[in-house]
Amino acid sequence: MEASKVESITNDFLQNLLKGNRLNCSAIARKYLEENQSIKDLYEQVLKAALYEVGRLWENNKITVATEHLATAITEGILNELFEQIISGEKINKKVVVACVENEHHQVGVKMVADVFEMKGWESFFLGTGIPTSELIKFIRETGPDILAVSLSVYLNFANLLKMLEIIRVHFPELKIILGGQAFVHVTGEALERLGNVIIFTDLYLLEKYIDVLDSNL
Repeated sequence: MEASKVESITNDFLQNLLKGNRLNCSAIARKYLEENQSIKDLYEQVLKAALYEVGRLWENNKITVATEHLATAITEGILNELFEQIISGEKINKKVVVACVENEHHQVGVKMVADVFEMKGWESFFLGTGIPTSELIKFIRETGPDILAVSLSVYLNFANLLKMLEIIRVHFPELKIILGGQAFVHVTGEALERLGNVIIFTDLYLLEKYIDVLDSNL
């Protein structure tokens, strides 16, 4: 699909998000999939792009927190609508636990990450927001995942991420950890070094390539 057309669709989706029109947003997403069968393209080029703009508008006090929350809820609802199209019929013996940093209230992005793993046949445990690190550790111990995926959407929670990683490494020093989220636009230099041995993904395409490499080593 041409870049100009994708941009137009994304803007249309964004404007309907800001108006709180769930029906129109759902119709836009489904029409996009009729023309472009890639769920990842829809996630990355339309839904994620629109939500990043919503986040930018909120950070700059251009919209209210209520509008931001509504836009997030509508988008998450669309992800749930499309879930049946995502699940792979072929499962592999791999698990991923997907969660947010403590005090984060945004889980749409990391839900997309969980969906990409599901597309690849992984068993994905999507925990979302509101999971204390102590409970996350218990869940990891119970499920024994191959990877932990963590989302950081708001840069103010970066200190919470560092604390979370430090505690998790004490209990699971060999566990692979991947990170992502809008906050990493602001994380550079020394701050990145403080994260230690993690992999940061800026988009779902890079994540998919990483999963493919892991799967090829099965």
